[in-house]
Amino acid sequence: MTTEEMLQWADDLVFTKAAKHLDSLQMAILEGAWQGLKYEEIAKKCHRSKSHIKNIAAELWQTLSDMLGEDINKVNVRSILERKAVSTIYNYGKSSQIVSSNINSHINICGGKRQDAEKTKERSPFPPESPQNQARSPIIDLTDAPELPYFYDRTSELSTLKQWILQAHTRLITIYGLSGIGKSAIALKLIEQTPTQFDYIIWLSLTNTPTLSTLQTELKQFFGRSQQPPLPTIIDYFRSSRCLVILDDVQNIFSSSQLAGQYLAGYEDYGKFFKQIATSSHQSCLILLSWEKPKESANLEAENLSTRSLHLQGLGEQAAEIFQQKGLVDEEKWSDLIALYQGHPSWLNIIAATIWELFDGSVSLFLSDVNDLFLGDLEPILESHLKRLSDSEKKALYWLATQNETVDISRKTTDSELSQSEFWQAIQSLARRGLVEKVLVGGRSMFFLNPVFKAYIQCKLNLI
Repeated sequence: MTTEEMLQWADDLVFTKAAKHLDSLQMAILEGAWQGLKYEEIAKKCHRSKSHIKNIAAELWQTLSDMLGEDINKVNVRSILERKAVSTIYNYGKSSQIVSSNINSHINICGGKRQDAEKTKERSPFPPESPQNQARSPIIDLTDAPELPYFYDRTSELSTLKQWILQAHTRLITIYGLSGIGKSAIALKLIEQTPTQFDYIIWLSLTNTPTLSTLQTELKQFFGRSQQPPLPTIIDYFRSSRCLVILDDVQNIFSSSQLAGQYLAGYEDYGKFFKQIATSSHQSCLILLSWEKPKESANLEAENLSTRSLHLQGLGEQAAEIFQQKGLVDEEKWSDLIALYQGHPSWLNIIAATIWELFDGSVSLFLSDVNDLFLGDLEPILESHLKRLSDSEKKALYWLATQNETVDISRKTTDSELSQSEFWQAIQSLARRGLVEKVLVGGRSMFFLNPVFKAYIQCKLNLI
């Protein structure tokens, strides 16, 4: 979203809610905050005093907070307005119908219960990234997409995804990682940044474990409303138009108590479908969002068949934005807190709430004993991942929790209950779940257990 589009959207919002437009000073303050300027810099540009700018800004943040139902300030205004604008545009019918004319002029929206879409233009003879194709009008349905409170900086990962889709024309992409790590957020940001690259964009959730037949029927209904006559298969639509399909919560079609990526009984045909998407010739892309990596992804990547996987991990130092939003103090300790909790945005939000609850926002007091990792409200989240593990994975995980250093798995683990082959298979599966990480040490691949899960398992073992 450009600055001009944001200002137009915010002005439309205020006019719709309060029947008045933002004045020139409010617009200047909003623009300055969007660009990351300090109040002093905004005041200098507007030829006003800093105190006057701060007073007007406080009134503006309160007005926007009341209208959007969130606590908005100078630090978080950009992330919240971006999210709200995208949510309004792409989930038309879910919330308010305030849509900036600048943005909406390029997008056809399908919302609610899959509204009838306008007929799209014929397939463009130009490449998808060409200027001619940039002006095309996609039909978008993000009814199933979650409404997310924030988007944290994922510049590198977004660049990788856009390169895969727009330059490498990758057909099957898996974004996998722990729950709450930001898979849905990065997919929504990807859509925001590349909408006119596609004729169709649809987000479907597998939370209720639909059969493949049900899923394909819904896709055909979405694509078929602008195709006369309708086409027989999903691949036909993928060939006739440039489509982006995002399947969320893919882990729900995988079995618990088995190695990662094993399908529930009756859902094995999903694996064949994913393979067909990757191996057939077409111009579209299917993105899978999952806690664990499907086995098809790993096998197809090995054959280099237009398949890629992105293991989404923590935010790093960008996670400091969370502490700014929460108003935590002792900034010099923030990096320690990020490192302890692996930069995981959901975990850090929960821990930040705990720090306020127990220590009035003081990170130093919370970290007074760094050898005792506090888990608290994280425990049910961690347990939800462990419940999905097979017996061999649990054995490998418990063994890894007793190791103080990274592990060279090429060496026989004499104190493990598993054979070497079983151990390797378990480590591979745990890595596909994001519970075990690989690092190069002296040119060799070494493995270690996610430190937060390690602390949780050690705590459980001590209780037994």
